[in-house]
Parts: sequence; structure tokens; C-alpha cells
Amino acid sequence: MKLPSLANAELALMELLWDQERMTARQLREQLYSEASKAQHGTVQRLLQRLEDKGYVGRDRSLPVHLFFALVSREAYAGSQLESLADKLTGGSLAPLITHLIEQRKISRTEIEKLRRILEQDETPEEGA
Repeated sequence: MKLPSLANAELALMELLWDQERMTARQLREQLYSEASKAQHGTVQRLLQRLEDKGYVGRDRSLPVHLFFALVSREAYAGSQLESLADKLTGGSLAPLITHLIEQRKISRTEIEKLRRILEQDETPEEGA
């Protein structure tokens, strides 16, 4: 599933929601702009509205103070962005990206073993073989 890219400010807000799960607009403002004035409240509200419009954030309206939560997981967003990058740079293939990360030692032995297990688990015998 292709998800629209997020601006840096939107991504910063999503990081908080991925880490904290449910937060009020005030809590988000205090985390994002800890030294700023209440003037940033409108900025956070606009960011939340944009993220709601894009389908990234939900809002619990059952309480007097609305709680916001992520509708898209960090993993789903990262996967979508990787696919988009692969489409742009390598014709849709993730192999060059993975190969580069392994060769540059950006993937740990533990992560390589996890990838190996996933690949082995995903192998299915071909029909007629």
C-alpha cells in the first residue's frame, strides 16, 4: 500500500504517537515545542488535521479532551517509503538497497539472520516441481 510522504513536522508528530500511542493536542504541543508559547497550538492543530485528512491519525472524540492516535504503524510507513524509494532508484527492486546495507555493515548479524529466517519461511515449492 502506497502511503503519501510526510513532511518533517508531520513525521515528528507521528513519532510521538508511535511512541506514546494516545496523546492530546496539548501533550503533543508540549513535546514538540517545549520552549514555545501557546501560539504553537494552532500549528499542532493544523498538523493533526492534515494527518487526519491523509488517514494517518485518528481522534477519540468520546472524552471532553480529544485523544489522537496513529492509524498507520511505523513499520507500514517505513515499508511504503522504502518501496517508493526503490521505485524511483532501482525500478522497484529492493535487492540493491538491501545489498548495499549489508555491504556497508548497516545491518547487524542478528538482523541478517532474521531476514534469512523470513526468506526461508517464505520459500514454497513451485507447482509441478
